[in-house]
Amino acid sequence: MIYLIALAIIGGACLLMYMFSEAFADRIIYKELSFPEFPESFGEVKLFFISDIHKRTVSESIIGEVKEKKPDLVIIGGDLLEKGVPFERVKKNLLGLKECGPVYFVWGNNDYEADYHELDALLLECGVKILDNTALSFESNEGERFILMGTDDLSKDRDRLDLALKDAGSGGFQVLVSHDPRIINSITKEQNIHLVLSGHTHGGQIRIFGFGPYEKGRIKVLPQTTILISNGYGTTGVPLRLGAKPETHFITINKG
Repeated sequence: MIYLIALAIIGGACLLMYMFSEAFADRIIYKELSFPEFPESFGEVKLFFISDIHKRTVSESIIGEVKEKKPDLVIIGGDLLEKGVPFERVKKNLLGLKECGPVYFVWGNNDYEADYHELDALLLECGVKILDNTALSFESNEGERFILMGTDDLSKDRDRLDLALKDAGSGGFQVLVSHDPRIINSITKEQNIHLVLSGHTHGGQIRIFGFGPYEKGRIKVLPQTTILISNGYGTTGVPLRLGAKPETHFITINKG
């Protein structure tokens, strides 16, 4: 009996060590997405997407690899921090991501746990563009448009997709960034939102025998849009992961 108890203790300790190491792993998932509606005059648009950083420091290996790939846009999909995270760490993360390309940010629920006025000022200081129910339009030499939209956090009832769409105007290839993937319940096919980038769920973070409180992150093609739900980079609650690896995403969008 003592032998079995000892084995169980050792096994449990090994599992915790594995879950801890998984929580701090670095991973970039590369994906090419082709859309018939994508404006050919852009050739391709390269995005680096990272969400749910929480307490983590974005590693030098991630920054270095992304810098080499030269993304057109770097997008933070919310939960840049949570309560108790020092702003010095947040600033280091922002400046590291700025080395990779122009940075855009949408608010997540945990971002509001901190002094969000101070966070807003820090984002401005670091030259990060906040997409809070707004849109940005990029125009090719041929006059075709690529539109990046962002909504404020849905769980705080601060999302106004209608305002972002109004800001975007008509026409163009539209990418929407929303921290909470439930935004798809507000999207219709007629709105012509071609791609949604989201996080929030952590892929369930800890999955037992493949089951967790949320589905694992993936790309889903829906009748009204295509959505990427990321497992996210950091953790919340306990610094442990099981069956839902941390991830960041390098996405190349083109016509096809």
